[in-house]
Amino acid sequence: MSESQGGAFAPVDSRVSFPEVERRVRARWEAEGIFKRSVEERPADRSWVFYEGPPTANGLPGLHHVLARAFKDLFPRYKTMQGHRVVRKGGWDTHGLPVEVEVEKELGFKGKQDIEAYGIAAFNEKCRESGNRYIREWEEFTHRVGFWLDLDNPYITYETPYMESVWAVLKSMWDKDLLYKGYKVVPYCPRCQTPLSSHELSQGYEDDIKDPSVYPLFELRDEPGTYFLAWTTTPWTLPGNVALALGPDIEYVKVRTRHPVTGEDVKVILAEARLDVLEAEHEVLEKLRSKDLVGTFYRPLYEYLVPKEPAFFVVEADFVDVEEGTGVVHTAAAYGVDDLRLSLEKGIPVRHVVDLQGRFMPEVEKFAGMFVKDADVPIMVDLSERGLLYKKGTIRHTYPFCWRCGTPLLYYALDSWFIATSRMREQLVANNHAINWVPEHIRDGRMGDWLENNVDWSLSRYRYWATPLPVWECDGGDHRVCVGSAAELGLPPDADLHRPHIDEVTLPCKECGGTMRRVVDLIDVWFDSGAMPYAQHHWPMENQETFAAQFPADFICEAIDQTRGWFYSLLAISTLVSGEPSYRNVICLSHVVDAEGKKMSKSKGNAVDPMEMMDTYGADALRWYFYTSVSAGSEYRVAPKMFAEVVSGFFRMLWNSYSFFVTYANIDGFRPGAAAEVPRAERALLDRWLLAELDATVAEVTTELDAYDATGAGRAIQGFVENLSNWYVRRSRRRFWKSESDSDKLSAYQTLHDALLVVTQLLAPFTPFLADEVYRNLARGVEGAADSVHLAAWPKSAPAAAAVADAELAAGMARARRVVEMGHKERDRANLKVRQPLASATVPGPPLPGELEAIVLDELNLKALAYGAEDGHEVVLDTDVTDDLRREGLAREVVRRVQGARKDAGYNIDDRIDVQYRAEGDLAEAIGAWGDHIRKETLATSMEALDGTVAEGVVSQDWFVSDGPVEGRPLWLALRRAGAGE
Repeated sequence: MSESQGGAFAPVDSRVSFPEVERRVRARWEAEGIFKRSVEERPADRSWVFYEGPPTANGLPGLHHVLARAFKDLFPRYKTMQGHRVVRKGGWDTHGLPVEVEVEKELGFKGKQDIEAYGIAAFNEKCRESGNRYIREWEEFTHRVGFWLDLDNPYITYETPYMESVWAVLKSMWDKDLLYKGYKVVPYCPRCQTPLSSHELSQGYEDDIKDPSVYPLFELRDEPGTYFLAWTTTPWTLPGNVALALGPDIEYVKVRTRHPVTGEDVKVILAEARLDVLEAEHEVLEKLRSKDLVGTFYRPLYEYLVPKEPAFFVVEADFVDVEEGTGVVHTAAAYGVDDLRLSLEKGIPVRHVVDLQGRFMPEVEKFAGMFVKDADVPIMVDLSERGLLYKKGTIRHTYPFCWRCGTPLLYYALDSWFIATSRMREQLVANNHAINWVPEHIRDGRMGDWLENNVDWSLSRYRYWATPLPVWECDGGDHRVCVGSAAELGLPPDADLHRPHIDEVTLPCKECGGTMRRVVDLIDVWFDSGAMPYAQHHWPMENQETFAAQFPADFICEAIDQTRGWFYSLLAISTLVSGEPSYRNVICLSHVVDAEGKKMSKSKGNAVDPMEMMDTYGADALRWYFYTSVSAGSEYRVAPKMFAEVVSGFFRMLWNSYSFFVTYANIDGFRPGAAAEVPRAERALLDRWLLAELDATVAEVTTELDAYDATGAGRAIQGFVENLSNWYVRRSRRRFWKSESDSDKLSAYQTLHDALLVVTQLLAPFTPFLADEVYRNLARGVEGAADSVHLAAWPKSAPAAAAVADAELAAGMARARRVVEMGHKERDRANLKVRQPLASATVPGPPLPGELEAIVLDELNLKALAYGAEDGHEVVLDTDVTDDLRREGLAREVVRRVQGARKDAGYNIDDRIDVQYRAEGDLAEAIGAWGDHIRKETLATSMEALDGTVAEGVVSQDWFVSDGPVEGRPLWLALRRAGAGE
């Protein structure tokens, strides 16, 4: 900015509305294209890459989205100011269950049968509309938060180019034999009627869920009256039992005991270590090893849909333990991961008794049509009536629910397509170790544990609105191909690749000459979002150079629940396709909760509307709170008062310092660069100290941001502003007030101006609106200043040699401030106001240098300092107040009264005034003795003492009257602007 862009600083309103400032600044950004310029004015060969995790726009954004967008915005702004070109491509996640469930609710559908009756094409069109429903609100929200993102050219997951790239990524995995079809037990939602991946499963766990705890009895086929005592928390799986499992190293016993329900004697077999589960006294009849029992047949509890192959016998399994239960594990091959693996190893058939809607099949006559969780109690009642339930109770544990519709999940054996991520486990772990995780413990903890126990990715979804799995198989199912583009199907580039259109496309089978049709499966929506590094550029069909320049990302950021969501899908896909991680640095944010730590919800009445908060306090206030309240990874406890405290605390403190500077700079006609710079070495100690603190702050903030620690950086800025406001400005006020314009006053202006200007640069990534508002005003007339703080360069800290000298200066000032703090505590104990001068104090340690000693004397209102206090830790005050000291103290109280009257009268801070007063006794003596001091401090050109009684109306309307005591002594004052009576 040059002089032609503005002379005097624009006046600053001390009653500022920060939301109004933000509206004004945003309008300037849009009119001047500041975001676009911030990208294009940086060199193309200095790229720094950010990936936007795509939100789903079928719902309105919440307060937690302010948190995520604030952190996503901070580091691209910081890197831009460091000279990097940061392209920030927006994106929209448009597929999957989140959208489908919302549309089903709108249409009043209860399940998939309603969708198919409505028509897949019509349903998917509704999903397309729903996915776009709140895009405008999301765009406005994004702008309001101050998150700079290219929303004019976003990637959209339902568009053909994006879907084609997803296909290409899958084809790459197919070519590496990493995509296969298998029969496995997977988490399954019976309402949505689709399997879920293990990382989706992790999104929906709920704690403290109440379930049955039951102990069923399985009678030995060849030993009537003897039973295996098992245990389960899922009674609904008992009709599907096919085997019992024992631990190979567990000792078992056969005991005689009394049945707690029937009262009859029974013989039961269980682990010796679990005898405490028995309800009555028992007699051990025989000790057994598991090998003695392997192969023993027993009678099934239910003989519905009994398989033809041999079943209902005892096997050994390595997953059986005696931590809970009975050491006898009921095995239902179709409804447990370990159960199915064990059954396949032992040649035990799978027995499905539940359909894909989670209801018992018609053949299961007693419970036909019941939803499995509803059948728990009827099954317990039935077994109890038949004497086959030893006892029952309840258990509270963690249980998985569908992450979108909230239905209890089942573990269900299905044909499904899988990505063989487990084959790449070692490389996934190694790539994870190459990533900088914030907080660091996520790397080896939450993420590391997840990868160490990685299972193959269950990719199939039996739904409608998602990317179709690009696998075609011939009618016999013997031959399959994976397609990597629309062109391979002979389709045009703009073809709709969704169902039902893609299901109509057939291919000739080159192996058998038959017809190949697409498998019915769609793919996990998390694969869509995890493929975005490739698909946002339509890789590999085009933009390969752009992809190479934008891969991997330097930075991503989302909430911690994305560790096993987007973070995992990004890492897994790039590892399998490119062999390396797709991001270098990641911040995991914790959850936003209310002030008591409870989850926010509208039904609880503790939800906070983000738009209302920003309209009331400003987006910058929300951003600053989220950056500085706790470190990333900790919960953010939020209430409106916390944002209000940001405004009334840090923001107001900074604004007041800024307003102070502008006010006096305009009075004195100070202009940056108009006068020669006062050399740093020749400036007052207070100036040199502030500049030293500023250098240290720049270095600290830079170091913290380089380490992706927004909290440490923000708190460093806040600490500096507190020092600037509460120490530097307060200590320097008289230097700005004095009438003479000398080098000391010029030094003060230059120091404060430069410090505030650098603070705006440090704040720019954190509070972009406030920083730009202040920067633009302070940069008026500064040669070479940028048009916006967001086009400016990041400030540089002082050289190392200067830093050593600065450290010594900082240490000296820190000691002086500690002495002042101790002195104030001693004044409080002695009940002596600071305005009351004292003769002296003795302080610990060696003598302070002259300028520092002068600061201590002034702060503590002392005449002299002595050194070497007896205990070495305390300041010892001379509390003897002489008459002269008392009169000086009264004079200082008069100054305070006059200054208060000036403010009440609404006078400008530079207005000269005339004062008339009436006082008696020692107060009159004090005013007489210290009149020059009072006039200088209050800008009074005259102070006239009135004799006799002052009646109401004695002075004219030009005068402002203030009447009240000073330290118990009556004082009548009348003020008017100087010259008003002429």
